[in-house]
Amino acid sequence: MLKQTLQQKLLQKLSPQQIQLMKLLQVPTMELEQRIKEEIEGNPALEEGADADEEEIREREEYNNSDDTDNDRDEERSRDDDFDISDYMQDDEMPSYKLSANNHSPDDEDRSMPISSGRTFHENLLTQLGLADLDEHERELALTLVGNLDDDGYLRRDLINIVDDLAFSQNLTTTEKELGEVLSVIQEFEPAGVGARNLQECLLIQIKRRKNQSPAVQLATRVLEDHFESFTKKHYDKIAKRLDITEEELKAAVDEIVRLNPRPGNSMTDTSRSIQHVVPDFLLNVEDNDIKLSLNGRNAPELRISRTYRNMLQTYAESKEKSKQDKEALMFVKQKIDSAKWFIDAIRQRQETLLYTMNAIVEIQKEYFLTGDETKLKPMILKDVAERVNLDISTISRVANSKYVQTPYGTFLIKTFFSESLSTDSGEEVSTREVKKILQDAIDQENKSKPLTDDRLAKLLKDKGYNIARRTVAKYREQLNIPVARLRKEL
Repeated sequence: MLKQTLQQKLLQKLSPQQIQLMKLLQVPTMELEQRIKEEIEGNPALEEGADADEEEIREREEYNNSDDTDNDRDEERSRDDDFDISDYMQDDEMPSYKLSANNHSPDDEDRSMPISSGRTFHENLLTQLGLADLDEHERELALTLVGNLDDDGYLRRDLINIVDDLAFSQNLTTTEKELGEVLSVIQEFEPAGVGARNLQECLLIQIKRRKNQSPAVQLATRVLEDHFESFTKKHYDKIAKRLDITEEELKAAVDEIVRLNPRPGNSMTDTSRSIQHVVPDFLLNVEDNDIKLSLNGRNAPELRISRTYRNMLQTYAESKEKSKQDKEALMFVKQKIDSAKWFIDAIRQRQETLLYTMNAIVEIQKEYFLTGDETKLKPMILKDVAERVNLDISTISRVANSKYVQTPYGTFLIKTFFSESLSTDSGEEVSTREVKKILQDAIDQENKSKPLTDDRLAKLLKDKGYNIARRTVAKYREQLNIPVARLRKEL
C-alpha cells in the first residue's frame, strides 16, 4: 500500500565549493598548473594575470576616446607614410646591445623543466639485429624473442611457450632447439648479458666475454658455474673449502663478480626514460638562526574574472526588455562568472591552508630545520598538527602526502617528518626516525666481515637507552631496505 508522509531530516553534505577545495588541496604543484590550465580552457570567464586597476582602465579609455588622441594618431599615421627602411638597414653601425633584451631579474622564477631522452633498450637491440647474419625465418624468430625481453634484458618466458605462440599467432613453425640457437645470437648483442634466462646465465655471459681471462676471472667463472647458490647466500667458507682456495683468492674472484651488471637492460632504460623532476611546494631557508618559509610561486597564480564577461553581465542586467535568448545568455554568463569566483577563492584558500599547516610543522620540528640533524626530529603524527591548526586530520593528510619542501639540507616529502613516538629508559619520548638513524649509522660502521645481527643491534640500542625488541629492530631494518646480517657479509 502506498503511503505519503511528510518528514523533516537534518543532513550534512559537502558543498561543490568544499569538494573543489579538497581536490585542489591534495594535488602537488605540477598537477595544480595543469588543473588551472584545464579550468581556464573550460571557463572563458576565467583569465590568467593580475587584474588591472579600474581607475587606470577608466583613465586609459578616456584618453583613447579624447580628440587629442585622434590628432596624435593622425600625426603618427603621417609619420608612418614617411617611413624609410634604409634608415634601419645599417646593421654594421647598430650596437649589439640594442638588438638584445635583458629585462630579466635575478629573482625571476625559471619554470623550464629539463627532460632527458635517448634511444630505448629495445631500439638498440633492433639496430643490432639488422646487422646480424640471419635469414628471413630466423629474423622473424629473433624479433619475437627481442619483443619478449623485459626492461632488465631477461627472457622470462620458457622457449616452448614462445614456440606455441609463434605457431598460433604468426603461423611460424619452429622448434625449441632452433629458437635456442637464435637466442644465442641475441646473447652476443650489447649490452653484455642481454637475452639471459636467469641471473646465473646473465653473469656467465658477461664474465666469459672478458678479454682478460686472469686467474681471478677463471675462478669467478667456476664459482658462478658450480657454486652459484652458495654464492648468492654468501656462504664463502663453504666455497673456499670446496674449491680448496684461500680467502684472498676467493675475495679476488668475488670482486670480479660484483663488477658485473645483474640488470644489463636497465643500463639503457634509465637513460631513455624521461626524468620526473620534483618541484617543491614550499621553500624553507635558515638565516641567522631564523627560519623563513614561503610558498612556491607556482602555487600562487594570478587569476582574474574576465572584464568582458563582467561587462556582459552588467549589460544584460541593465537591459529593460529581455528576450528568451537574453535570459539564457544572462544565466550562462552568471554561471561562468560564479564558477570562476569559486575557483579563484578555492586557490586562495589552498594557499592559506598550505602555509598555515606547514608553519605548524616547522614550529614543531624547529630544532631539526635549524640543524638538519635527523636525531632532532620530534615524534609527530597527523593529529598533533590538526589540533594545532584546528583543522581536520584528513586535511593535514592531504597536505602531507604529496607536497615537498626545499630546505638547505635537501628536498623532502612532508610526510617523512611524521613519525611515531618511542619511550626511552628515562621516560623521554623520542621519534622512531631518531632510532632508525642510529640503526643506520651502526650498520654503516659495522665490520662487514662480521656484520651485526638483529640481536646485537637490539643490545646496542638498549645500551643507548632505547629498550626495543629484536622483532622491532628487524622491522625498522626492513623499512630502511637493509638486508639481514648474512647478506651484508663481505670478505
